[in-house]
Amino acid sequence: MDMRPGRGRRGILFVFTGASGVGKGSLRAAAADALRTVIYSVSATTRARRPAETDGVDYHFLERAEFERMIARGEFLEHASYVGDLYGTPAAPVDAALAAGRDVLLEIELAGARQVKAVRSEAVMIFIAPPSLAELERRLRGRGTDSEAKIQRRLERAREEIRALREFDYLIVNDRLEEAAETLRAVIAAERARAWRVVDDEIDAFLAS
Repeated sequence: MDMRPGRGRRGILFVFTGASGVGKGSLRAAAADALRTVIYSVSATTRARRPAETDGVDYHFLERAEFERMIARGEFLEHASYVGDLYGTPAAPVDAALAAGRDVLLEIELAGARQVKAVRSEAVMIFIAPPSLAELERRLRGRGTDSEAKIQRRLERAREEIRALREFDYLIVNDRLEEAAETLRAVIAAERARAWRVVDDEIDAFLAS
């Protein structure tokens, strides 16, 4: 009998939070080998789609009225407003995946992460930080997608988020991408190896083998 992560266990809910422009997408891509069995939850948003983004892959891009109807129907695990736009995580796909034993990654903002932690205390909270605010500003300007006013709002929001990093279980500084990716791989491996995740049936089968 093999007691490594597998059959019978509930999936792990990873919550991935960091300032806009910190490189969360690049980090996920760099650690794709460790994330290949993790379901990436696609959030919904009312913000405009960027040229390189695909609806249903990067986000579910919704009109504000439809987003608000989903809130009223209680269809979000969490939802929040960020620099004038709404973001939220549809609950049903996340719940179904976890119940089937699949790990799920939520990439969400601080307010949403706090909501998830309040209702899912077992969630593993990971904070992605820039090496400095100056570097974060350089990355935001390099995207060329935001107005000056929006860049300043994002930087101020980043300061608020960094002040909250002790609410998280893990801190990953995205300076050198491959080093940050290696840390993310280690976090995922460590969480999957936690002894309390082994279910009673697995222990009984192991002892009887």
